[in-house]
Amino acid sequence: MKCEWVRENIVLHVYGELADDARHELEQHVARCADCAAELKAEQDFHALLEQDRATNPLMNDPSPNLLAASRMRLQEALETAKQGSFFSRLAFDPGNWLRQIRFSPALASVILILGFAGGVGTTYKLYSHGPQPAGPAPAAAVNDASITGIDSVTQEPGSNQVTIKYNTTSTQELQGSLNDQRIQQLLLYAARNNYNSGVRMDSVGLMTQNPNDTHFRDALIYALQYDSNPGVRFKALDALGPYVKQDTRVRDAMLRALVNDTNPGVRTEALRMLEPVKADGSVRGVLMTLAAKDSSTYIKSQARTMLAQLPEID
Repeated sequence: MKCEWVRENIVLHVYGELADDARHELEQHVARCADCAAELKAEQDFHALLEQDRATNPLMNDPSPNLLAASRMRLQEALETAKQGSFFSRLAFDPGNWLRQIRFSPALASVILILGFAGGVGTTYKLYSHGPQPAGPAPAAAVNDASITGIDSVTQEPGSNQVTIKYNTTSTQELQGSLNDQRIQQLLLYAARNNYNSGVRMDSVGLMTQNPNDTHFRDALIYALQYDSNPGVRFKALDALGPYVKQDTRVRDAMLRALVNDTNPGVRTEALRMLEPVKADGSVRGVLMTLAAKDSSTYIKSQARTMLAQLPEID
């Protein structure tokens, strides 16, 4: 492992954002590299100083868990998924490179000339054969899931119901409409389930929480709670599903799975709190009894025992 990689990832290590295998390798390297160990110590001291200031200064408020998780994941994924320029993109944005390529490749110059001539002839033919096209906006078309390669961003206009979604097919597209627009809903569902960018998933789930009564949105929120890799996204889905824990058994079951299986202690604690109104339910009671007996978290075990003590005994 190179020192350069270690120093680039020391901040992520201090904040607990490295995967287990990467964290182990970093710790092994630091144990045998004095320079990197000093770098890690300096970063840890700086982090401790910030924590001390936050504890003594009432004006320094902690960011919300959702904002913190979304910001970290968005930064990390932006770095990991940044696309390197291809040969053709470098040519397109480097005129000097174009000239050098043509200078040393007569065949390339001939191909470019032929393609340019053919394109000009084709355009002229279309103009004269079809005539001028009428002006005006193109009719709205349904979004084809199969043609979507990814979603770049989801934003809501402040104080309105209007949403703008930029998505990719062979090129980036943009669609604007209200949350009631079926095409907008379709793209939000796609973004929540399929997008590689956790920040986009966070924004999509955030918009869906405004209308969890919609069956498709609620299904997507349940899916996000169970399967999304970002704890901030799972937090958002959990909060939006809370009011439906009594009336929707699917929501109740999803929260029970989150309580038992989620890897984030905060998500588990919130799921336990959300299940308080239905603690007398048979399936909930059974899970609480298991947690009270042998859960690895002392807090979860204690809270489960407290909730069970509040229930009437079964005859």
